[in-house]
Amino acid sequence: MNIKRDIQDLVTSKLFKGRAVIIYGARQVGKTTLIKRIQDEYHLRSSYLDCDEPDIRESLFNKTSTQLKELVGDSRLVLIDEAQRVKNIGITLKLLIDNFPDVQIIATGSSSFELSNKIAEPLTGRKYEFQLYPFSLRELMQINTRKEINRLLEVRIIKGMYPDVVINKSESQYILKDITRSYLYRDILQFQTIRNPEVLNKLLQALALQIGNEVSYNKLANKLQIDKNTISNYIDILEKAFIIFRLNPFSRNIRNELKKLRKIYFIDTGIRNTLINNLNPLDIRQDAGSLWENFLISERVKFLNNHGYFKNLYFWRTHQQHEVDLIEKESGNMHGYEFKINAKKNKVPKIFKDNYPGVKIDFIDMDNYMDFLGL
Repeated sequence: MNIKRDIQDLVTSKLFKGRAVIIYGARQVGKTTLIKRIQDEYHLRSSYLDCDEPDIRESLFNKTSTQLKELVGDSRLVLIDEAQRVKNIGITLKLLIDNFPDVQIIATGSSSFELSNKIAEPLTGRKYEFQLYPFSLRELMQINTRKEINRLLEVRIIKGMYPDVVINKSESQYILKDITRSYLYRDILQFQTIRNPEVLNKLLQALALQIGNEVSYNKLANKLQIDKNTISNYIDILEKAFIIFRLNPFSRNIRNELKKLRKIYFIDTGIRNTLINNLNPLDIRQDAGSLWENFLISERVKFLNNHGYFKNLYFWRTHQQHEVDLIEKESGNMHGYEFKINAKKNKVPKIFKDNYPGVKIDFIDMDNYMDFLGL
């Protein structure tokens, strides 16, 4: 199935400008497919280096510029896949960029807590960074009509958007379980601060049951019987491993506005549903509204990311439970969104209108979600 990723044009616009291109993303989201497609389309002498292979890791570790010249040869494009697996990869990338200015380096990493930390200092001013997500509905428009997207919407909400899940429909449930149990933890459990995989799994399940609600680290710590700092550390790692993302509360210090709690969503709702072992249809689920909210916010994050739109995202809520699900803020301009899968009560809270006059709130349901996602 030949689906061009929306972010490809952004990536290629930064090639051959004297900097490395770094592409982050969870395992199985299509990073290798993306860089190999770029490799095929450029028709240049190129090298593909898979750092899951021990000999490739060895060839990139602790090498001089002369040794790297032998590795690069006459390649104009060098692709380094799963670069976080190479010790001191930041220094190696710096040597490649500084010594071979006519060679374009593209490196991928499935865990930004490792790769980003390793390259932050060596590659200051020498890199462009991108994030690749699972498929978006907009990308599926290449193989599906709008009518088909509508018909398959519930399946995508339940089973998510990982490429292998979308492509291999008959094996989707097995693939989801494999991704969740194997690939999802592969890099995380190698990280030195993860000492208790069982607690990590319980934390993920607890977060999965709280999508759409504010998350208290203190309550999670009490529930899992671990300290608050460990909860905070694990959540940070899960976000940097591209499993979850956070929304902070929006506030201008109006009395009664939430200021400390945050919402946590899953990048892929299929992963979330597999973690709680619930792939049931929407019409028999108690969490259908929360799933709809998570799915649409995740799809919006993909849309903004894939097209290079930089907006700050928040939620807004008062202690009296008045809320706006999503606030987008850019250069002082604000736009709000409420996500409704069934409810027809489309009313903006009076306290919000009074304190944020002129801020438009759109209600997104199954009739208008395509416009919201740029389909």
